[in-house]
Amino acid sequence: MSYVIITVSVLINILLIWYIIALLRKFMFISSSLSDLFLMMRAFQIFIKSLYGMDNYHGEPMIQEMIFRIKEVVTEIENFRDIFEPTLDDELEEELDESEEEATISH
Repeated sequence: MSYVIITVSVLINILLIWYIIALLRKFMFISSSLSDLFLMMRAFQIFIKSLYGMDNYHGEPMIQEMIFRIKEVVTEIENFRDIFEPTLDDELEEELDESEEEATISH
């Protein structure tokens, strides 16, 4: 009887280990996708800010509203991204920060 219980226990443990590994793979995929989404939105935000700074579009209320909305979206994505910190691309994020500073200075 004890052999049956041990066998069932080992099989359940193997199944649980497989399930945990599958979940971790999904979390890593979600993490990298969320990080990529955040970086794309930051790049888009910088692009819109630089567009707003151009003489042709400066003061355009629709672009100003778009900047505000994009900032909200980036903030929300950043809240989720903080959960998955190990997959961040720090170098690309630093480049985006520098680009944003340059865009702000050129206005």
